[in-house]
Amino acid sequence: MGILDSFGALVSSIIASIVLLVFAILSFFITVFIVQVGAGLAGYSPSGDFVVLSAAILATGAIVAGASPLSGLSEIAE
Repeated sequence: MGILDSFGALVSSIIASIVLLVFAILSFFITVFIVQVGAGLAGYSPSGDFVVLSAAILATGAIVAGASPLSGLSEIAE
């Protein structure tokens, strides 16, 4: 049954990767909207490439920060 367990782990890993990719794309689109609206409220009208660049940097930072384990906070000395 080792092969079937490995195959199940592979399939679940592929499904998890697809779900995470969909969430990353969705968060990027939401971040583009937020950056564009925020720039409009501030009175700026940046070109599309600057909006996409700033949204990509913000979305990447959020994804990396969410994926990194906070190991420094988990080792609280009593």
